[in-house]
Amino acid sequence: MSTLRHALGLRLSVWYAAIFTISTVALVAVTYALLASSLAQRDHDIIRATLREYASRYEIGGLPALSRAVELEERTGDQERLFVRVLGVGAEAVFVRDPQSWGRYAVEDLGNGDSALSETIGHDRRAVLEVASARLFDGTILQVGKTNEIRLALLRRFELIVGIVSVVALTVGITGGLVLTRSTVQPIYELIDVVQNIITTGRTDTHVTVREPQGDAVHQLSAQFNAMLDRITALLSAMGESLDNVAHDLRTPIARLRAIASKALESGNPDQQREALADCLEEADRILSMVNTLMDISEAEAGVLALRREPVPLRELLGEVVELYEDVAESKRVSVSLDEGGDVTVPGARDRLRQVFANLLDNAIKYTPEGGSVRIGVAHADDSAVVSVADTGTGIAPQHLPRIWERLYRADPSRSERGLGLGLSLVKAYVIAHGGTVEARSEPARGSTFIVRLPAVSTM
Repeated sequence: MSTLRHALGLRLSVWYAAIFTISTVALVAVTYALLASSLAQRDHDIIRATLREYASRYEIGGLPALSRAVELEERTGDQERLFVRVLGVGAEAVFVRDPQSWGRYAVEDLGNGDSALSETIGHDRRAVLEVASARLFDGTILQVGKTNEIRLALLRRFELIVGIVSVVALTVGITGGLVLTRSTVQPIYELIDVVQNIITTGRTDTHVTVREPQGDAVHQLSAQFNAMLDRITALLSAMGESLDNVAHDLRTPIARLRAIASKALESGNPDQQREALADCLEEADRILSMVNTLMDISEAEAGVLALRREPVPLRELLGEVVELYEDVAESKRVSVSLDEGGDVTVPGARDRLRQVFANLLDNAIKYTPEGGSVRIGVAHADDSAVVSVADTGTGIAPQHLPRIWERLYRADPSRSERGLGLGLSLVKAYVIAHGGTVEARSEPARGSTFIVRLPAVSTM
């Protein structure tokens, strides 16, 4: 884990340093190119301006006027000394003025009439004498030149500055990269620690510290990771409770199966053994029903439950369910009524919806005392069909109401009633699979109301 941290931090530091250094050097290189171009253009402008000025003096006063202008320029020292040469008609030099130190330039290689700038390289192979020429009115050629030594000296100083800046930029980039890396990847380090702790201990109740700012990607990653851990913890807790409930509910039928079989084997009576087999078959069916129901709930919650959808008139379906439980309600002396009103059609699997309302009605009758009543209503609200099943039974305590939809959850008072503890879980799973919702409202000793909302068939 420490190796992973080191590699991650080093890689990010190198990236930060590389980006910062490259950006700085690129900026300096562009500045260098612009400076070199500007200095060269300045020298060329000086050469051309001086050439025009000396040509004008020559046209006015001839060679003496040109000589006086050059001498005056040298005495004033307003600018760097220039190379000046006048070539006669026969290409002989009739006037030459150049600094003594310029003898290392091969001035004899210069052109003699091209108005464009020409160059001659000094003997040190570095400095260059740049010369512009102009043919005057009497056929003579005037040449004015300037070396780039001062320009090279300035650029060499700038190159030294560039080197220093590059070293400083690299140092700052590495240092800043380390600082930024530490602050940026610290939440990732904490995330790695949490993951390692979960792998080592198996505990999912730890969380990553969420830091500001809340809009960055690392914050979102930490928040999503914490949400995932909460979800996993809740699922593990629910699985543990479900396993406890399964163990509790299966213990009795399995123990009964064993007792019946053991007693029948000890008796040796064929009639008793036949009766025991029948009891064993009944208990096996009960266990199989529980397993099948759990599988249906899992498929519905996973979104893979097969639904053969068709238009289902709810009033007709509810009438079938009421007729099915008519005898059960009579035996308990509980009245069941279906409210009058219009019909609503929903798209769905008829058998699955019948099981939804059968489970709700079965629960209502089961927990309604003798002399009580159950009322079923159907209504159309907006684009939904609303079915309500209200009873005058014992009701549900507030602490149990949020958990009645959990698999195999049965409040203690309900454990005296025969059942699997899966009915309401199946109801919720089937309703959600149809794109609907279900909710429960209840008050102890005043009854409960279950409300199912399903998408209705459009009447357009």
